[in-house]
Amino acid sequence: MGRMTRRGFTVAAAGMMMSSALAASAEAAARAGAGAPGPGPASGPAAAGERRRRREFRGMWIATVVNVDWPSKPGLEPGRQQDELTALFDTAVERRLNAVMLQIRPTADAFWPSPFEPWSEYLTGTQGQYPGWDPLAFAVREAHRRRLELHGWFNPYRIANHTDLGRLVPTHPARIHPEWVVPYGGKLYYNPGLPEVRRFVQDAMLDAVSRYDIDGVHFDDYFYPYPVAGQRFDDDAAYARYGSGFPDRAAWRRDNTDQLVRGMGERIKRRKKHVRFGISPFAVWRNRTTDPRGSDTSAGVQTYDDLGADTRKWVRKGWIDYIVPQVYWHIGFAAADYAKLVPWWAETVRGTDVQLYIGEALYRAGDPGQPAPWQDPAELSRHVALGRRHPEVLGNVYFSATQVVTDPIGAMARVVADHYPTRVRPPR
Repeated sequence: MGRMTRRGFTVAAAGMMMSSALAASAEAAARAGAGAPGPGPASGPAAAGERRRRREFRGMWIATVVNVDWPSKPGLEPGRQQDELTALFDTAVERRLNAVMLQIRPTADAFWPSPFEPWSEYLTGTQGQYPGWDPLAFAVREAHRRRLELHGWFNPYRIANHTDLGRLVPTHPARIHPEWVVPYGGKLYYNPGLPEVRRFVQDAMLDAVSRYDIDGVHFDDYFYPYPVAGQRFDDDAAYARYGSGFPDRAAWRRDNTDQLVRGMGERIKRRKKHVRFGISPFAVWRNRTTDPRGSDTSAGVQTYDDLGADTRKWVRKGWIDYIVPQVYWHIGFAAADYAKLVPWWAETVRGTDVQLYIGEALYRAGDPGQPAPWQDPAELSRHVALGRRHPEVLGNVYFSATQVVTDPIGAMARVVADHYPTRVRPPR
């Protein structure tokens, strides 16, 4: 089975569609206002007999890496970037969502004036160049004006989507500390096995927590990188120095990621107790054939074994506040059935204080390269209905903002019509 995570998203198509879609969204928002009623009451078959929720998490991811969702391209003047972002927020309100996961540290860079890392190249086209405004301050203010939670989405270890350190600004921490860096799979990563790296990336992310009124800290699925055939992640020196006492390198790597996650959660709460910490991992912890506690799947990637990420442990230990597994497959998919993974995650969070939201592959809906279920506008509506049969499932998050805006076959509109008759507050 292919990995089929966000990595498979076709960013070029997203960029081509973005400008016209945002303009249409802005025009609709101007006509209707921020509190626009949107589609009519739920009437679809998925809504029949469904119990309404007073609180539910309804989110969307806004990806900034390589300008997937926002800004539509680097180098736009500040007013244009601001208009594009508020248009996305207005669309979230129209779709009766209540949260956005805004990617503010995509590649060891920043969408705010960070004392730790350079300005992101995805703002101006030049890494380290001041964009003329503070995007994070603006985003927090405008999201809260619309009663949207703003979760800062951070990638802990990815440095660059290339392997040339010389292309980074001279003041970049990776240039100053090349011993922290591992090239792998055509990209540069910080080495998770170094304690000084873990401390540094926590410090860099916590700067945003301390200085801005964000509602959450959000990690995606990149810890140790996804396996690349024929290549090896070279952490030999770090393993030789720090790996004694572990049965093998895989166990040491999991412990490194555990330390990042546990430490980040503790440090967030020491600064601001109300800021929530969540992670959106690849949805398969382990296959049942590998571990009897695993899901009834046959995935080619297992986070525990391949990504150094014991996602089940983080939930059971209560190190995070919420988890958003990327269940990016359709109901009935043989290798990773949505209808089997959602109950597995519901059972995993049961008895803990960790909230469960399901990550949804809206980008697949209507994609001609996807199988028949994804050509049906009702597939995602069935996902929401299935999740609501499990009391542990407290909401859904949609990837990504571009498709929330364009909605090529009406799958998002169908979800809204069937399940979101009014806006509600997120769970607490």
